[in-house]
Amino acid sequence: QVQLVESGGGLVQAGGSLRLSCAASGRTSSSVSTAWFRQAAGKEREFVAGIGWSVGSAYYADFVKGRFTISRDNAKNTVYLQMNSLTPEDTAVYYCAVGLTYARYDYWGQGTQVTVSS
Repeated sequence: QVQLVESGGGLVQAGGSLRLSCAASGRTSSSVSTAWFRQAAGKEREFVAGIGWSVGSAYYADFVKGRFTISRDNAKNTVYLQMNSLTPEDTAVYYCAVGLTYARYDYWGQGTQVTVSS
């Protein structure tokens, strides 16, 4: 089992920044991938950014390229999502996820709300 706890969400004005954190505990040594997803009210959950748990390059959804950066601190078992130039369209609950294989994400956090005001 892997437990994930997100933090760092909140209310920010358009154009502002937030940094989300996802602290992992448990069987993190078995993890191979991690990612951030988001779900806006009334919409389906969508992929935002991903990165290998220990190694590998980051990859992003087109709508966040150049604005968001995913990173990891393996010593702290923590994954971050730096979000810049936020717009109201970025308002959503943001979730982190961890996969034991590259085929799917097996563990999910409880989510953190991000609200961007215009």
